[in-house]
Amino acid sequence: MDAQVARIYFRAGRHPTTWNQFRYFGRTSARFDHHLPDSQGAPRISQRGIIYGAETLRTCCAEVFQLSRMIDRAGGAPWLVIFSPARPLRLLNVAGFWATRAKASTLLNNGPKGLCRAWAQEIYRSFPHLDGIAYASSMAGHAPAFALFERAGDALPMHPLFNQSLDHPGLEAPLYNVAYRIGYNVI
Repeated sequence: MDAQVARIYFRAGRHPTTWNQFRYFGRTSARFDHHLPDSQGAPRISQRGIIYGAETLRTCCAEVFQLSRMIDRAGGAPWLVIFSPARPLRLLNVAGFWATRAKASTLLNNGPKGLCRAWAQEIYRSFPHLDGIAYASSMAGHAPAFALFERAGDALPMHPLFNQSLDHPGLEAPLYNVAYRIGYNVI
């Protein structure tokens, strides 16, 4: 995949991060966390990392702020980053017929997240050459979204194309436009 990747990340709060930092703690409630639990089934820090992204700001907002349906421009210091991969990403597209051939369905895109995480673990194990999963966002009208495994680390560029705080004045109008289109509010 040669498309640009957009991502909203948080520079403050309980789990501050940087634009290019994979999350090695998991599994969380996120759809394609491929982390293996500890011996008691609890999340843990592991060798498996993940970054979620999408093609557009609209999809990022729909996904990141889905629980509150409120685009919070300040809480947790959210930033928008856009980058072009340094090399083509090798992604398994679970939005198409691959899911049918694999005896699954497109429920991988919008079905129970526990099932999706189990599939992500199996995809990770079975396809060691893949950088991650391309899927259809269940929150953004099936727009393209990505779950990048830590294997994609060498595909991240040295510098992003765009990296700005969501409370930057230049993002106010685009965020209000996104909020209007997806039915969220902005604070």
